Amino acid sequence: MNNNNNRIYLPRSEIPKKWYNILADLPEPVDPPLNPETKKPVSPSDLEAIFPPPLIEQEVSNQRWIDIPEEVLEKYTIWRPTPLHRAYNLERYLDTPAIILYKNESVSPPGSHKPNTAVPQVYYNKISGIKRLTTETGAGQWGSSLCFAGNLFGIEIIVYMVRVSYESKPYRKTMMEIWGGKVFPSPSRRTNFGKKVLEEDPNNPGSLGIAISEAIEEALGDKHTNYSLGSVLNHVLLHQTIIGLESKKQLENEGIYPDVIIGCIGGGSNFAGISFPFIYDKINGKKRDLRVIAVEPVSCPSVTRGRYTYDFGDTAGMTPLIKMYTLGHKFVPPPIHAGGLRYHGMAPIVSKLHQLGLIEARAYSQNQVFEAGVIFARTEGIIPAPETNHAIKAVIDEAIEAKKDGKRKIILFNFSGHGYLDLKAYEDFLAGKLPDHTPTDEEIQKSIVGIPKVE
Repeated sequence: MNNNNNRIYLPRSEIPKKWYNILADLPEPVDPPLNPETKKPVSPSDLEAIFPPPLIEQEVSNQRWIDIPEEVLEKYTIWRPTPLHRAYNLERYLDTPAIILYKNESVSPPGSHKPNTAVPQVYYNKISGIKRLTTETGAGQWGSSLCFAGNLFGIEIIVYMVRVSYESKPYRKTMMEIWGGKVFPSPSRRTNFGKKVLEEDPNNPGSLGIAISEAIEEALGDKHTNYSLGSVLNHVLLHQTIIGLESKKQLENEGIYPDVIIGCIGGGSNFAGISFPFIYDKINGKKRDLRVIAVEPVSCPSVTRGRYTYDFGDTAGMTPLIKMYTLGHKFVPPPIHAGGLRYHGMAPIVSKLHQLGLIEARAYSQNQVFEAGVIFARTEGIIPAPETNHAIKAVIDEAIEAKKDGKRKIILFNFSGHGYLDLKAYEDFLAGKLPDHTPTDEEIQKSIVGIPKVE
């Protein structure tokens, strides 16, 4: 890579025209979702109450390449292709022989990778005759992205935002409202489940699992309303692969290939987006020694400390049972600033990849990742989202390891979003007021006990 070039661009004409479906290439199939009553695999028709037919088709498809509709490609060109940066200043600061590259997904209008799936999800609902979508959001990146997409296609968006983030990130709410969305703190009194949670604990900080339950409950109550999810499901991860597909083209143009790929994980979407097109090369033998690292918070350690089993995707138990790493659907994570990573489970495909040993996982504390984020901001200039800081911490550790080994290593990570609406978190960190919380074994075991038994 030319030392005078710190960004690699791709012309709009080279935006990928297809998404990559890793289900076509997994060494073992992902276990199917189950009906919680019968414990039998759900049929596509079981999903029609909340999802449109095109997304259901993508959810169960084993086709390797799936066409991106022209109407979606047209909207993608508002911000795609995104640039690939080389972090020269961070490399110099760390005095490392490693080459550090990051795919900058923060350049989208909402400031994160989330519109990559929000736009197609809204489009497919629009052409299916749906008038309104409900959803959940943690830190607000997904909620704002769906409102952005809803505004593009003229669909009403209702967002249940995890209460602790609703209160600590008020400008995410403003962003959603600018794009026409309606935002409510979760748990709320708009739904029966929300009322139940508040009756049991009026100060409940909320969780993604609770917000999902509220959004699904509202969607089920109106035939013109569907539910939209920003992570976890197969079709969501599919849409995000445009990140990795663009990255491969950009790196091919420079004649280089990464040794390590890193992304943060909450539900798994941005990690899947950057890594799946490269994991394809690991599976087919082209790059067997490729290391792929997924990074989560120690406060919500679904992969590093959870159980690989069937569990509900939401707190109320309204979803099918899905096979994943989980802390138990009743687990309520501590109110950390990385709200997008506060999810009790992990995407089934990401979980399967870890179970097969194709990816690694590690966890960091809140103060560790914010220290890494400040280093990045002071060297590279961009203030990262709290979620992205988890990936950056792992990148720094890998770069330091390369220095100890005296080896050149090419590290690619997904810069999944900026942190300009998360400055309260940085203010707390700089003032030494950022708490850390690691769940005890007793807390995790108590939550895991509630996981349904599947024979």
